[in-house]
Parts: sequence; structure tokens; C-alpha cells
Amino acid sequence: MNLFHVGISGWRYVPWRGDFYPKGLTQKNELAFASRAVTSIEINGSFYSLQTPDRYAEWYAATPKGFVFSVKAPRYITHLRRLKDIETPLANFFASGVFQLKEKLGAFLWQFPPNFKFDPERFEHFLMLLPTSMQQARNCAENCDERLRKPGYLEVPKRGKLQHAVEVRHDSFAVPEFIQLLRRYHVALVKADTAGKWLYADDLTADFVYVRLHGAEALYESGYSDAAIDYWQRRLQRWSEGGQVADATLIEPRKGRVGKARQVFCYFDNDVKVHAPYNARRLLEGLGADADLSVVPGELGPFATP
Repeated sequence: MNLFHVGISGWRYVPWRGDFYPKGLTQKNELAFASRAVTSIEINGSFYSLQTPDRYAEWYAATPKGFVFSVKAPRYITHLRRLKDIETPLANFFASGVFQLKEKLGAFLWQFPPNFKFDPERFEHFLMLLPTSMQQARNCAENCDERLRKPGYLEVPKRGKLQHAVEVRHDSFAVPEFIQLLRRYHVALVKADTAGKWLYADDLTADFVYVRLHGAEALYESGYSDAAIDYWQRRLQRWSEGGQVADATLIEPRKGRVGKARQVFCYFDNDVKVHAPYNARRLLEGLGADADLSVVPGELGPFATP
């Protein structure tokens, strides 16, 4: 099993065209190209609006065997509803077609806004509602609005567990009670590098690790130097081995469970100046995954017109 799922957050960016995406590459082939330059992509269109079973099926078909998608959950739940009365919105999300990704489905990312404060009761209720198995997800999806009942909306694999990760940004979450809640429900705390702007913690709360790299010095804009990428490479390797890094920044003093190998999801979100795909590629090379990648950034290669 591949332990490292490293890539980019989203793939459709105008500044990338003619740079990471070579001149002559058609827009419809951008996902196919990107998925052969990195090993994983975080779908962020799902954050802004519900997608459809057909669209997820198209993304599945466009990507190679062994590729993995993570899916960013709707801001309607995290930012607009702010976890209040979310039973139907949750059902709508899980009925929107995400399971058309089949075995390529990785983790679900739940990102919260900077002004969202920790409310223990509300947050635990949210964690209780999250399905952890395919059967629970199907049961949840059955309660969706009628408009979501499109062909394929209940095509959920019979077996398998779901992985959830939360990215929080308000300092009120820096309390042991929050970490204990995540561990109780086996939900990962996102290690989010935000150029020092928001909360960062290395606490291990699940049997996988989820990392988001938003920019080394300037949020979404600055790239990561070779030294910085080597730093993250060492951390990812240590976490994948089942351990905790020696210089961990912890909210809860306990290091968390150690010993078992972990899957690691890592996405670069510094997309504004086209750093993300190159940084992801450099990290993959350091992890020894470059031999499995079939395209070179900026070169058409197999996508060239005969």
C-alpha cells in the first residue's frame, strides 16, 4: 500500500496554463495531466457547491490506477450553517456522487473559518454525525433532498471505512479537550502551514495524517525552498513510520498512538504563483515516488498531438 498521497489542492488555475500545463494542452486534459505529475489531488470545487455523480465519475475515469482524491466538504456546512442543523446538508453531500470515485477516494477535509470558535457540544455533535463506514454513508445519503436523487447517488461500495480530517484556525481550539474529542472519533487534525497566520499543531489523533501547505512566508503565494521541502519530507516520513516528530508542537501533551504505519496525505495550496505543482513534485522526488510519475511539468509528452 502506498503510504504517501502527495499533490495539489485543485487543478484548474489559469496562471498554470503555459507553465506547469504546457502550451498546447487542452483544458479538458488538465486533470489527466496533473494526475500523472502528482499522486493525489484535493478536490476543492466540492467546497463551493455540490458536484454530481457524473462529474465524479468523469474525474475517476480521467486519472490513472492508484491515484487518490481527497474531497473538501461543503462550506455550506462549515462556514454558512456553522454546524447548526446540518443533518440534511450532510445527507446531500454524501448523496452528491463522491462515491463514484470508488477506490480512488481518500479522505474528507472539513475546513473551518478563522472566526469559528470551539464549542465542545456542537463540535462533538458534528463528529457523531460523520459516517465512518460505507454503510453509514449510504444510510446518511438516503435522507437527501429530492433534487439530489440522480442516477448513481446511492452507488456506495459495500465495504470500507471513511477518513475525516478537520482544519481549524481559531486559537480557542488549542485545548486538550478538542484533541481528546478528535481521538475519540478517530478524526485527524490537519497540520496546516499558514505562514504563521493561524493555529498549527502536530497532535496525532487518527490512524492517518493530513497536511496542507499554504505557503512558507506568504499565504497562498510563496513557494517552499529545497530546505523547507526536505524539512517536510522528514516529518512525513516520521509520521508514516508511526512515530511523532521530535520537535512536535502539541496541544495535548500525550504524543498519541505510535507504532503502526500511517497513510499521509499532503497537499500544496500555494497556487497563486504556480509554486504548488512544482513543490509537490519536488517532495515526491524526495520520497522516492518520482519513478512512478509519467509526465514532466511543462512538457506535453504523451499528451502531444500525433
